[in-house]
Amino acid sequence: MTAWDSASPSQPQMQSTFDERNWLAWLVKVRILILTFLLGIQLAVTRLTPARLPMRLFLSTILLWYTLSLFYVLLLSFWKEHRLQASLQVLTDLIMVSLVIHETGAWDSSLNFLYPLVIIVASILLPRVWAHLVASLAFILYGAVLELNYYAVIRSYSSTQPEPKLLQGIIFINLFAFLMVAYLSSLLVAKLREARGELKSASGALEDLQILHENIIQSISSGLITTGLNGRITLVNNAAQKLLERRPDQLLGNPVTGLFLDLLPNGESRTHAEVRFDTPKNFRKTVRVRVAPLNVPDRGPLGFLYALDDLTEIRRLEREVRLQDRLAAVGRLAAAIAHEIRNPLTSIAGSVSMLSGVPELGEEHRRLLDIVTRESQRLNGIITDFLAYSRGKKYNFEKADLVQLLEDTITLVRHRMTAESTGITIECQFAAPEAWVLADGDRIKQVFWNFAENAIRAMRDGGTLKVAIENLGNDWQVSFADTGTGMTAQQTEKIFEPFQSEFEGGTGLGLAVVYQIVQAHEGKVWARSKPGQGTTFVLRLRRLDAEREAVRTPEAETSTESLTESPWQTPPSAALARVAAEGRQRG
Repeated sequence: MTAWDSASPSQPQMQSTFDERNWLAWLVKVRILILTFLLGIQLAVTRLTPARLPMRLFLSTILLWYTLSLFYVLLLSFWKEHRLQASLQVLTDLIMVSLVIHETGAWDSSLNFLYPLVIIVASILLPRVWAHLVASLAFILYGAVLELNYYAVIRSYSSTQPEPKLLQGIIFINLFAFLMVAYLSSLLVAKLREARGELKSASGALEDLQILHENIIQSISSGLITTGLNGRITLVNNAAQKLLERRPDQLLGNPVTGLFLDLLPNGESRTHAEVRFDTPKNFRKTVRVRVAPLNVPDRGPLGFLYALDDLTEIRRLEREVRLQDRLAAVGRLAAAIAHEIRNPLTSIAGSVSMLSGVPELGEEHRRLLDIVTRESQRLNGIITDFLAYSRGKKYNFEKADLVQLLEDTITLVRHRMTAESTGITIECQFAAPEAWVLADGDRIKQVFWNFAENAIRAMRDGGTLKVAIENLGNDWQVSFADTGTGMTAQQTEKIFEPFQSEFEGGTGLGLAVVYQIVQAHEGKVWARSKPGQGTTFVLRLRRLDAEREAVRTPEAETSTESLTESPWQTPPSAALARVAAEGRQRG
């Protein structure tokens, strides 16, 4: 039981050792302040009145008291028995007060008020019974000083000599005063302790409630943002910070409208809406925002509460489903009509070739025949690409190094740019010397070539193409970032659909084929772009070691055949399972 907690033997603990230590430190500071005040007052009194103060002895006593105070400061830093320290300091103060009263004239001294101060300190730092014990000890010491001075047992510094009855009256009056101070101070301290306990209990309950509410808010999976009536953010939970990819110091105090590209719902005519925003890494996300006013009874609205749900992945999957539906429809259309178009086209091209050999044709007619021939060839190229796109493709999945595939592709691209003097420079940044995946190397090179081809066409006046490989958990991410003209959001959304080329002479099937290849590799591909800020194509493929961890031995033995989707296309997971099964059979 600590000093604070002992107002009575049955009183529960209400104070920590840390508080006792603070009280002891406070006592030392107050003691030094009082000593300095007494020293100054006594020196002034000595100069103004003919007192019999033994200056050297008085100064020595004050200096000793200062020294003891400093000693207690040092003792407090390494001795953890605060109860014993408090008792020792109270007893020391009683002795030092008795010495000072003796030196300042005993019954003539005006410093006997120091005893009540020591009693009050004892009632604060020690159990309640100690206040009465200290009062009794103060009475004994004070009476002893007066009696010893009166009967000249020790040297007296008083200027008067009271009658015996007056001396007894002074002693017993102080006894009554000491006991009353002990009683009242201990009673008051007990009430303060009781009030402090109740306050501490209420504060603890309030703190627990606040912690519970905060934990609930921080644990909610939806992002929560609160604002004042001025629209500035006052609170952001962990989910909102993660969704927005910003720290609290980047959000608190800023307008909530500045975070989003679209108008937020106002809580009146609109309570929810889908809005977009750009993360610090320039990645655009879509969120659903619901708003509600923060109302407090009898005070009205104090602000607004915004709930955020991430719809980015859902919208991406919806776009992929729509794109796959469109691609499937285009594939079926291509298979149905490509041959029907190619046969008459071949006849037209043969007829035009025969006509071009007629000697009677003039220059104008020959020029028209050349145009027909070129357009026939271009149309034949489109149909060839169309057939290649619509037919099933055979993939040869093997262990492949993305770094080597990229270097081979970039070498060819550099030779081409040097020959054509495009003014484009290529910067490479590879996070690892090797990036192993399970893939068809030739098809992945085709993907890289298409990315580079689109970047070169977008930078007609020169620029920089940055090619990078990053290690993202279980995936390798390859990015091609150009400094070209960029695209609008609508163009970016449809970039992998057939016949969406924005470049002169393009068939619009290159990126559609890229999408097919990436889907066959169970990877992801997307584009990020803004008008005038260039375009970044991103390819993400599963790392080879992550693929191996994903394929478990029993699953590989039982589901190898079921993972093969068609004789023309085997996904990487099925290929890896087949390799593992064959290895076990050989073993």
